[in-house]
Amino acid sequence: MAEISSSLEDYIEAVYNIYLAQNKVKAIDVSRKLNVSRASVTEALQRLEQAGLINYGHYGTLSITEEGIKKAKEIVKKHQVLSLFFEKILGVNHELAEETACKIEHVIGDEILNKFEILINKNL
Repeated sequence: MAEISSSLEDYIEAVYNIYLAQNKVKAIDVSRKLNVSRASVTEALQRLEQAGLINYGHYGTLSITEEGIKKAKEIVKKHQVLSLFFEKILGVNHELAEETACKIEHVIGDEILNKFEILINKNL
């Protein structure tokens, strides 16, 4: 699977979540979701396309490739596990748990993530 920067991980996660909610994705949707400029979105989407994670047409909707879906699901899972751990195990409020999970999801390894999941399953 293509290795991408944490910034691009945020973009592919946003594309995936928008697709799940709306069944289509446009660059403006990504811009609004991430609260970034259209120019930043265009550059990021071009890089995601080069990585084989999306198919991007400048004026239409974009689609996420199978590889993109796989990568996005991996990132979403990390986010969900971390957020759940912070909220349910540590008692952190939802907003802080989400914000912190978003930062850590980019650097946490699978072995440690699995340990978080084990702790969650034992305590819920």
